[in-house]
Amino acid sequence: MNGNLARVLAIASAIAVAGCADMKSKMPDWMPGSGAITVNLTGAEEVPPVTTSGTGSGSFRVAEDGTVTGSVTTKDVPGTAAHIHQGAKGKNGPVIVPLTKNGDTYSVPEGRKLTEAQMKALKEGGLYVNVHTAQHKGGEVRAQLQP
Repeated sequence: MNGNLARVLAIASAIAVAGCADMKSKMPDWMPGSGAITVNLTGAEEVPPVTTSGTGSGSFRVAEDGTVTGSVTTKDVPGTAAHIHQGAKGKNGPVIVPLTKNGDTYSVPEGRKLTEAQMKALKEGGLYVNVHTAQHKGGEVRAQLQP
């Protein structure tokens, strides 16, 4: 009987391990290890830096074909718009993905894709997200996208 029980436990263990093998690809974007790019937006990252108590956080995911998904949510930021820009840390750059506002959350519209040049910039740390306000039209909080 002990031999049969040992075999059953070994088979059950093998099935459990096999079921976990593909877990990373099925993880939600916000889970560590899922390939998500997490961001924490602050005024200090803006160019020039902004003194603000406002903050933001969120995550983005970029598929191999350039499809972008994700969002940021702000706290104490009276945002008017938000975008993903192409620009290195410490530099401003053009808007490449306008985000859709819903309250304090700004999301990537469905079906948005990065070009090859933008994908290259992302891999080099050359994309950032920021949220604009009436007081700080160039942006009040910002974070670089670090894959």
